[in-house]
Amino acid sequence: MAEPTFSMTSDDDLPRTLRREKEAREREAFERHTPASDYVPAEAPTANHHDGYETDEVSVRYLKIPFFHMMFFFIKAVFAAIPALIVLGALLYGAGQLLKVYFPWLIQAEILIRLPNN
Repeated sequence: MAEPTFSMTSDDDLPRTLRREKEAREREAFERHTPASDYVPAEAPTANHHDGYETDEVSVRYLKIPFFHMMFFFIKAVFAAIPALIVLGALLYGAGQLLKVYFPWLIQAEILIRLPNN
């Protein structure tokens, strides 16, 4: 079975599993070509390493997004939020009804809005 080929130009973009597989293959190749007496294991990761990989601080200085792409994204986000607001409103209404049932003296704090009769 042929092995998949991946572009290894930027190791930072590889998923963790592929990076580990690549490192394991490199280790195996190194061990095959190095006599056992000359092999020295790598040092343990230092405090600034996470899972054996260096962590770098990143700051984004410029983000170029076309205006209409961003506009359509926010329009979709508004439409996606509508069902969530309906569910949240129903939960808050139900919680209010439960409070009325179990704590009837709280009804005194209820604000009643009355429209004038014509």
